[in-house]
Amino acid sequence: MSEENNPYSAPEGEIRSQDPELNDLASRWTRLFAAIIDGVISLIIAVPFMLYYGVWESAMQGQEMGMEMTIMFTLLGVVAFMLFHGYLLKTKGQTIGKYILGIRIVTLDGELPEFVGLIAKRYVPVWLLQVVPALGLLALVNVLLIFRSDKRCIHDLIAGTKVIRIIK
Repeated sequence: MSEENNPYSAPEGEIRSQDPELNDLASRWTRLFAAIIDGVISLIIAVPFMLYYGVWESAMQGQEMGMEMTIMFTLLGVVAFMLFHGYLLKTKGQTIGKYILGIRIVTLDGELPEFVGLIAKRYVPVWLLQVVPALGLLALVNVLLIFRSDKRCIHDLIAGTKVIRIIK
């Protein structure tokens, strides 16, 4: 008797949460790939500046980047982030990666977040963590919280946001 005709086999079906809001959450993989796309965009912007300022040559010689250079690159990164992602974040709650993959950031009520609050609560804390070397472990913890059942990282918890699939 084959498994598909066996009247004693367990019933099959899609397992979905009873909470309909959790069913619309973006998958962890989609969020990861959106972050990778955004990271590649950041690298395309940053690498020419890093070459120009000799950051890699200094690193190859074992020299650490000074605080002044770290602050300069952080500010440059923030400006580039706003230039490339600002419009989409303000109007749709998306970065370029999220736009490409059909996901968006919303409040817990499903609304488009207020732009200044979104930047101040969701992105600034992460940027600050990246600047302070001793806090690098917290940046890792931030990302690992994606494995919670609600798939919300620390930056989502701080900003009161979640990332959902755009249903087309």
